[in-house]
Amino acid sequence: MSMNDVDSTDRTEPESTDDDDDAVDTEAQLERTAARAELLAEENDRLRNEYARARQSRYRRTAIGLGAIGLLGLLAGAVFPSSREVLFALGATGLFGGLLTYYLTPGQFVAASVGERVYAAWAANGAAITSELGLREEQVYLPDPGQETARLYIPLHAAFEPPQDRHGPVVLEEGEQGLVLLPTGATLFEEFRHALAGDLAPSARPLATQLCDGLVEQFELADRADPDVDAADGRVTVAISDSAFGAVDRFDHPIGSFVAVGLAVGLDRTVRLEVEPGDERADWLVTCRFEVDDADASATENTPTG
Repeated sequence: MSMNDVDSTDRTEPESTDDDDDAVDTEAQLERTAARAELLAEENDRLRNEYARARQSRYRRTAIGLGAIGLLGLLAGAVFPSSREVLFALGATGLFGGLLTYYLTPGQFVAASVGERVYAAWAANGAAITSELGLREEQVYLPDPGQETARLYIPLHAAFEPPQDRHGPVVLEEGEQGLVLLPTGATLFEEFRHALAGDLAPSARPLATQLCDGLVEQFELADRADPDVDAADGRVTVAISDSAFGAVDRFDHPIGSFVAVGLAVGLDRTVRLEVEPGDERADWLVTCRFEVDDADASATENTPTG
């Protein structure tokens, strides 16, 4: 063997050793990365399961509450024969809603057609009860103090005072007669608040934008929801296109109910809901009206528009 061969061998051995060390380091790094990814996957699964259990627990409590209201309505119907038909209808609605809430948990996929049929039953019952009691075809959403939600109030008279007792369902106090119900938008708004990045906007214009984003992006209740806000006049109109739950002018429709509940809670104002057919630009116009005080008007005037 020549000296050149020996030198060549000596020079290649360190290079080979360096390559082996690099391969070992790379393999070790890959193993650490794989282990870390596995731990993260396990942690994500654990967090998802805990979140699902927490949501399921909330829905179970809601179902129990609705079932209790249903049973109370049925018992009251047995005790008060003169109002039996209405109370039985309220009781049946409560039990039906409780069963749906119990079994249709958030982790399950429910087709829009199924949801629309479920809502259609609620809308038909609500309209029938309203007609039977001679109430006005007017939907008023009242903020529920301390609860971060709102109630649906169906008044008996055109001139009314918002009821002080907002637990309902039947209000008999003079000047406040009517029904106070849990609206469909209340539970939607609760989910919206949980998913909202940041705080709920305190004024009408940005709040309306947040709610419209929730309708389209989070709940997919409509393909489009475009807000038009006149804060000085106390009006928010949302142009709705392609409602997932059919005609929006029915009793306590989820779209109008969600917007009205959100405005009632966010602005801490009584909100009157009006729905009418749209034009070539939209299918429906959902209008919410609320009172504006001097402070609101002043803030609106001083808000930059550009």
